[in-house]
Amino acid sequence: MNISFTDEAQDYLLGLLKQKGETHIGVRLFVTNPGTPHAETCLAYRKADEEHDNDIIMELKGFTCFIARESKDFLEDASVEYSTDDLGGQLTIKAPNAKMPNITEDSPLDMQVSYFLQTEVNPNLASHGGMVELVEMDDDTAILKFGGGCQGCSSVDFTLKGYVEQTLVSKIPKLKGIRDITDHSDKKNAYYK
Repeated sequence: MNISFTDEAQDYLLGLLKQKGETHIGVRLFVTNPGTPHAETCLAYRKADEEHDNDIIMELKGFTCFIARESKDFLEDASVEYSTDDLGGQLTIKAPNAKMPNITEDSPLDMQVSYFLQTEVNPNLASHGGMVELVEMDDDTAILKFGGGCQGCSSVDFTLKGYVEQTLVSKIPKLKGIRDITDHSDKKNAYYK
């Protein structure tokens, strides 16, 4: 995994951690809403008693960074930097893969599905004001939820089977199918009523 902290960022974080006055404290790096346009990269204090069993440990200058395993692929090539200016300084986290990670056929199935929904399916659905998102995986079946103009649309069955499923299955051979859990009785935003 390739995550970098500049020396300045490490010095700044170590100074903050020392101000906390606690021993065995570190930082935890993770991504909220990973793989979506709403992804945010976060860095938070982590005390010794705040255990996350699967965290990846990265030893830095005088402290430990715990990286959330579920965020690992989204944090690939991330950098944490600190720069000073006239007003003090600023810590910056750059994570180019937080919204859209590099996906391979070996990536987890849910990441592959989310990736192709964001890059292939949703740009086309957006022309009708619609979108679809992955809710969860049920073995090799993707559970999806439509929104915007796709929710309640009279053409959603065609869109689901004729477009979304065909696109995903052609891109992800391990995927066995998809299932829609959208409440289509709400037709107020439907593209076709």
